[in-house]
Amino acid sequence: MTYDKNSANATEFISDEEITATLQYAEENKNNFELIDSILKKAKPVSKGDKTYCKGLSHREASVLLACEDKEVLNKIYNLASEIKHAFYGNRIVIFAPLYLSNYCVNGCVYCPYHAKNKTIPRKKLTQEEIKQEVIALQDMGHKRLALETGEDPVNNPIEYVLDSIKTIYSIKHKNGAIRRVNVNIAATTIENYKKLKEAGIGTYILFQETYHKESYEKLHPTGPKHNYAYHTEAMDRAMTAGIDDVGLGVLFGLERYKYEFAGLLMHAEHLESKFGVGPHTISVPRIKKADDIDPSAFDNGIDDEIFKKITALIRISVPYTGIIISTRESEKIRKELLELGVSQISGASRTSVGGYTESIRPSDTEQFDVSDKRTLDEVVNWLMDLGYLPSFCTACYSSGRTGDRFMDLCKTGQIQNCCQPNAIMTLKEFLVDYATQNTKASGEKLIKEEIKAIDNQKVKEAVEKYLKRIENGERNFKF
Repeated sequence: MTYDKNSANATEFISDEEITATLQYAEENKNNFELIDSILKKAKPVSKGDKTYCKGLSHREASVLLACEDKEVLNKIYNLASEIKHAFYGNRIVIFAPLYLSNYCVNGCVYCPYHAKNKTIPRKKLTQEEIKQEVIALQDMGHKRLALETGEDPVNNPIEYVLDSIKTIYSIKHKNGAIRRVNVNIAATTIENYKKLKEAGIGTYILFQETYHKESYEKLHPTGPKHNYAYHTEAMDRAMTAGIDDVGLGVLFGLERYKYEFAGLLMHAEHLESKFGVGPHTISVPRIKKADDIDPSAFDNGIDDEIFKKITALIRISVPYTGIIISTRESEKIRKELLELGVSQISGASRTSVGGYTESIRPSDTEQFDVSDKRTLDEVVNWLMDLGYLPSFCTACYSSGRTGDRFMDLCKTGQIQNCCQPNAIMTLKEFLVDYATQNTKASGEKLIKEEIKAIDNQKVKEAVEKYLKRIENGERNFKF
């Protein structure tokens, strides 16, 4: 198939021939240090006045860096990723949690315990009342941002069920708690249904590709509607055509060769940028993990921590404006290392089972995957602050209409920090007042004082100080 990043055809904007040629080019140039230096130089942030710009990298350029095994080059990659992350995101880390509504699924995905042939996993679908109790439990932790998850089942999980659930979630106001942004991770669907999700007020529409290798994709999805590679791969085009301007990509590393997946992922980002003028709002980097009847060792393309770190750093360099997400699939140790290399969003206190947040003991029989990082949200927040990060529960861009190209215009120049920094401070203050333990509160108050000092704009600084006092007095949801 001819490679055409503007094509509507999945096998043209994700061209197997182009990926194969890219990997060959990368292998041939992996020790071409003159070329490598020029690629790294191109990717460096450039300041013009009060704005910062970053060109990013093409899938071919980034693949050369991924193929290079020189230790000095690797250190340059890591340092550049850290520099770019700080230029665009500062020290902020956005926190969210997944909410599993149903594990009914008609697909036969061989890497997921929800597959239709699995008779050992208990099937469960939350009622609207059960969703309310789950949301209250999440609010009582301090969460403001959720990612909805369901299996694909047109009978048990129709679009109407998802829409009703979103309405329920947004309606719940418990004490000072409120879910202010609902992201949605559901199966590929129609333009009509994407329009309904847009009207329901979702934040980001998330859909993992799992693998960009068409032949492998079809083998890994032998039965069910997800078997259709083109329909799945072209889902983001339909979502953006329907008006959803924030979309989230991701592959499941371990299913196919990582160099192939890396190139395909960047080509997908380039396609969205070229066709719609807006690249992905987020990119997730999950690795296959153990689950009910799933043994990750059965898949022979697993990647070790060092390759995982390199991939994450190169995603940050290649698409500097995109949020990178790491979940509780990963351990505290690897999450810490990835935060230094470009990750800007993490989940906290996640439960990957249906109805798990209202259970006093973490359920294991309905989990989609094993959770490695099982700390409480308070512990995660405290840990982030100890590492020098500013935990953020901010959803102001979404509620202020700064989505899609409006968000990207601010982010690509580094101007988004003028909004995000004060918003992060204020949402952290809300968490400290409403939910934090004494130790976390003490650390947080100290951090807030330091962060206020770092605000350059005197008017913004004065406004933040005024809002912080009002938050202490019980008011909520201030934003810039």
